Amino acid sequence: MRAAVVWLAFLAAASPATAAAQDYPAREIRSICNFSAGSGADIVVRYYSDRLSKLAGRAVVVENKVGVQGNIATEYVARSKADGYTIMITPASSTLAAARHLFKQLPFDPDKDFTPVTTLAKLSFAIAVDAKSPVRTIAELTEHLRKKPGHGAYATGSNTGQVTGELYKEMAGLKTTYVPYKQTMSALTDVIGGQVDFMTYDITFLVPQARSGRVRILAVTSAARLATLPEVPTMVESGFPGYDLTPWWGVVVPAGTPKAIVEQLAAWFNQITTSEETRKFLENLATDPFPGSSESMAALIRTEIDQWGRYVRLAKIEPQ
Repeated sequence: MRAAVVWLAFLAAASPATAAAQDYPAREIRSICNFSAGSGADIVVRYYSDRLSKLAGRAVVVENKVGVQGNIATEYVARSKADGYTIMITPASSTLAAARHLFKQLPFDPDKDFTPVTTLAKLSFAIAVDAKSPVRTIAELTEHLRKKPGHGAYATGSNTGQVTGELYKEMAGLKTTYVPYKQTMSALTDVIGGQVDFMTYDITFLVPQARSGRVRILAVTSAARLATLPEVPTMVESGFPGYDLTPWWGVVVPAGTPKAIVEQLAAWFNQITTSEETRKFLENLATDPFPGSSESMAALIRTEIDQWGRYVRLAKIEPQ
């Protein structure tokens, strides 16, 4: 009798969450983007949000919350209600793993404040210059910078972009000034205008700019060349042994989101990622599909936290 009472009490406590998961989603979902509209991050977030809307049968509204290298949006998600109606599609290797080492104090805990949903894609960062520049290789860029007072300046707008630039500086023996940008297009304008010498941005943003003749991509940060940019060498091939920076995308929700909702979101996102349409979309952005699970993403975050600690120490980046 006592066991029956305990079981009934458990069912009564669990039933609201179960019912909520079964009815999910009952209204629009907010998809929070860490970076500005028109950026490489924004393109990916809007693509996945649109496809999620079609599978979930509800509107998925993208909200860009810009600032503090993505931390404003990340904190917003961490403080949101854990009901599955606030999600973040994000370059998680940066906004979660790297952030722990790049900031003295974070307004969120990368481990405790989020529940991973699934991984989405792997990509690369790259070093690019104005397309009209005579510089065509990393070796030529290094030579060009060494002739300038203070070794010039470079532009970026993210944690990963900063690590990309600082690793290059460290390994090349340069003192180039890091110039942070809140708006991606402002950085592009200044590279084209000659206010900065090069930019370190995600390949998602740089590929369209290269194809339109605005910039020239000198090298990618991944260990291997990209299938969509076979002519562009890696940093290793450019004379920097061991240089391997391969960011990845994932989806998180606030910690405490019901497991059934997390699993439903993971199933939808993996369905999107493994579709032929998405493969072509990612290929056009020089990005590879990377489906996963809540468990595999959680394990990857733990591994990357350690790896990014090494990156930051090597680049001698002082936490902000």
